[in-house]
Amino acid sequence: MTQPDKLRTTVNIYGRSYKIVGEETEDHVKLIADLVDEKMQEIHKINKSLDTTSLAVLTAINTMNDYIKLKEDFEALQSLLEEKEE
Repeated sequence: MTQPDKLRTTVNIYGRSYKIVGEETEDHVKLIADLVDEKMQEIHKINKSLDTTSLAVLTAINTMNDYIKLKEDFEALQSLLEEKEE
């Protein structure tokens, strides 16, 4: 079994350049990086005194909160669909 080729993509997040290595397409990686950058900029506008590390942690917390909410919504919808199929 062969492993897929790793793709390298350079992105800019909050004024810094990062090389991302993975299996996702360049467009996908850039979309994710743009969303992270947008969230960091949004949080920075609310609290300009945050250092970059604190800003990154708050961005991660906000993003995981959004993810958990979406996952719960998805699971609830999936349950409703399963009930209707029975």
